[in-house]
Amino acid sequence: MLNDNAGMRHVRALILFIAVLSAVGSLDAEWQAATAAPAALVARVVASYPHDRNAFTQGLALVDGVLYESTGLVGRSSLRRVDLATGTVRQQAPMPPPYFGEGLAVAGPRLFMLTWQHQRVFVHDRKTFARVGEFGYTGEGWGLCYDGRALVMSSGSDTLTVRSPETFAVQRSVRVTESGRPLDKLNELECVGTDVYANVWTTDTIVRIDMRSGRVTARIDASGLLSPLERTGVDVLNGIAHDPANGTFLLTGKLWPRLFRVRFEPAAPK
Repeated sequence: MLNDNAGMRHVRALILFIAVLSAVGSLDAEWQAATAAPAALVARVVASYPHDRNAFTQGLALVDGVLYESTGLVGRSSLRRVDLATGTVRQQAPMPPPYFGEGLAVAGPRLFMLTWQHQRVFVHDRKTFARVGEFGYTGEGWGLCYDGRALVMSSGSDTLTVRSPETFAVQRSVRVTESGRPLDKLNELECVGTDVYANVWTTDTIVRIDMRSGRVTARIDASGLLSPLERTGVDVLNGIAHDPANGTFLLTGKLWPRLFRVRFEPAAPK
């Protein structure tokens, strides 16, 4: 009996040891994934189009082949429908002072446009641009996109909030990390499946964020889109829209004279 008890203790100890090793291995794998460097991609230009140089672009969305844009600055903020080929503004709804327009999302028949510091999001009818509602929120409004079920919003911090399109209430928050470190200054957003692409404010960088984990899985170099002459008088890169018809993206910036269709491709090895 004593030998049997001793044997059982050895078996239990062995099982516990194996379980601990398995747990340690799992944690190590999770840590490696969380701290892994993101893929290095570049924006390869496929086509270029005219863009209104007076547009202080804050949000960009392409839905059913129609391009929508939101612009900022007090007294110059507006919601727009733009002809992609010519850059001509086909439809416009001004956002009156004192509001400073920010990010834009298209959710079914509605357009949601943020304000920067007034903690209001205005809802417009997609066809008529008539304002049909508004919601409040806490903090600043920067970027916004719609993933088919919920709205995703940035505030310039390292946290994205997932919100109800019916009430704008926060459903969950996702803290964004790159190689294990928080990444802030997340600005204009574009939802693509379970990923969110975000402009990193004041840089020529776009990051791809896995919304299931908050991890940055790719860092995209979008520098060099404008020629030196075109860069005169412009502001930062800001504006990203996905074209599901061919998998390309549309990129522009504040006061940019051009809008670019690009593919995100692996960067050449250094």
